[in-house]
Parts: sequence; structure tokens; C-alpha cells
Amino acid sequence: MHLPEPIPPSVSDESFAGVTYHIRGALVPELQIEVGQQGVMFEHHVLLWKQPQVNVELHKLPGAIKRKIAGLDFFVTHTTGAGNIAFSRDSAGQCIPLHVAQGQGVDVREHQFIAATDNIDYTFERVKGVKNMLLGGSGFFIDKFRAANGDAIVWLHGHGNVFALTLDAGEQIDVEAGAWLYKDPTVKLEAISMGLKSGIFGGGGKLTWNRFTGPGTLAIQTMFIAPIEGEGAAGSTASAAAGGGIAGALIGGLTGS
Repeated sequence: MHLPEPIPPSVSDESFAGVTYHIRGALVPELQIEVGQQGVMFEHHVLLWKQPQVNVELHKLPGAIKRKIAGLDFFVTHTTGAGNIAFSRDSAGQCIPLHVAQGQGVDVREHQFIAATDNIDYTFERVKGVKNMLLGGSGFFIDKFRAANGDAIVWLHGHGNVFALTLDAGEQIDVEAGAWLYKDPTVKLEAISMGLKSGIFGGGGKLTWNRFTGPGTLAIQTMFIAPIEGEGAAGSTASAAAGGGIAGALIGGLTGS
């Protein structure tokens, strides 16, 4: 099996899909984008600074009610006008640029999206089943991006350092439940748990991880911050799902599959 390799933490003067961008800073990175005819969309709380001639406005996402229940943002902000704009999350880590060719897509762990060119389709998938919500730690929702209208870019925040791994067809890897950042849609995700025993008569717990099966690319982050820590109380239901809490199962029963 190929071993995960580190993704470089900085980028200068990279151009793709109609924008040029720069990733700077080693601890809490800044993403700076030169926008023009091709605008970008982003979560409003990640905006760090902008030039005055760059205007921003709100855009409602589909499935707003389900996203709100899960503690996710249901509005994004997007730019109009030309100039420079910069973003940063309040967490140590890496900013990861994903160049998505037309017709391709990427699945992203919730609460880790920073920005994207606004020609990309942005939807979500609920992780169904109590096993996934209660034990899998795979997130209540997975953000799904697809470049249906030309080449596009998605920028993500990875906590800690980020490593990428390419899996061959049928090749598998088990990953701590909070540690995956993004994957190709072709990579299958399932929750796996194993009982732990402390002795002949001793009780045991369960060790749970996510098993990924190729083909495709998977990214792993070395640090995990639960949504309740990084997003406040509004993210508590998503946190329960991602961390294995009972509330995730209760919300699943209330909202249906």
C-alpha cells in the first residue's frame, strides 16, 4: 500500500479555474484570492479582510432546514467585483486547495469548507443509519462538491497537518473516526467497531474507526476539533454524530432518513 504523504502547507501565485490564490502562514494559514470575473463563495465567519471594491452578498443553500438542525451553515456568502479577499479559520492547521476538473467531484467532512469558486455545485449527503451516527464518527453530513459548470477550486481547512493517500481498487485503510478530511466520491466509507476486553471477567468498550476502500484519493488530518468546540452550541448535534454521542441517534430518529 502507498503510505500517506504530506501536502505542502504553502502556495504562491497558483492559478486555476479563473482565479489566482496564495496560501501563507505556517500556524493559522491565510488564504488570499485574487477574484475577478470568476467569483468565490465562502462561509461568512472565515472572512479575514478584503479590498473595498470587492462586494459580498448572501446565497441560500438547498436543504436549509436539515442543515440548520445539524448545526451547519445554510447560507454562504459570495463575491462580486474584482480585487483581493482573504480568509482564515480560527484553528491551527493547513489550508488545502483542491483543483476539481469539470465533471469531477469531492466529498468533504463537515465544518471544514473555507471557500470555493462559485461555479461549483455545493450540496450535502446525510450519513444514514444509527451505526454511522452513533459509532462511526463520520459526521452527520458530508459536504459534496461537483464541478458541473467548468473547472473549479475548493479550499478546505485541515486541523493539524494533512496527508494524502491514493488507494488502489479494493485497497483499504482504517482511519480514526475524526481524522479524515476529504475523499474522492469513488472511495467507500463505512463504520467499523471492535469490542475490547479487559480480562476474562472484565467488561469492555468498543474501538471505532472509519474504513475506506479504494479506488481514489483520501486525505487524513492529524488533529480533530469537534464542531461543538469550533462552531459553538449550534453545532452540538453534529458534534454528537461526529464524536459518537447519543444525541446524533436521537436527531436521526426525529428527522428521518
